[in-house]
Amino acid sequence: MTEGEGTTEERPRLKEYEGEGITVTFEPRRCLHAAECVHGLPEVFDLSRRPWVLPGAAEPARVAEVVRRCPSGALQYHHRPEDAVPEPRTPPPRSGARPPGSWWCGATSSWPARTGTGTRRG
Repeated sequence: MTEGEGTTEERPRLKEYEGEGITVTFEPRRCLHAAECVHGLPEVFDLSRRPWVLPGAAEPARVAEVVRRCPSGALQYHHRPEDAVPEPRTPPPRSGARPPGSWWCGATSSWPARTGTGTRRG
């Protein structure tokens, strides 16, 4: 064998599986075969089927939840921009307005932050 033969560096193959609202990517060389995906969402991740990942078989939020459990990071996901749902924007409170669920602090004469660490005085 001559120098350089058989030493071609293989790039990790990244496979993409598109579903409605989410795209799952899989990098086979990183997979530890822990089967978190298969046990977590068998209708989406089924090794006996080709393609073995069908992201559209479950709600995108559930698919994302199971993909995040992948211990090796071989599975990743992203939401397609055209399917992204904008989060509702809450208008900022008016100056001096009482924040919902808070109480007046007599010691500081202000509305305390809602951290759950304060005690009610009065």
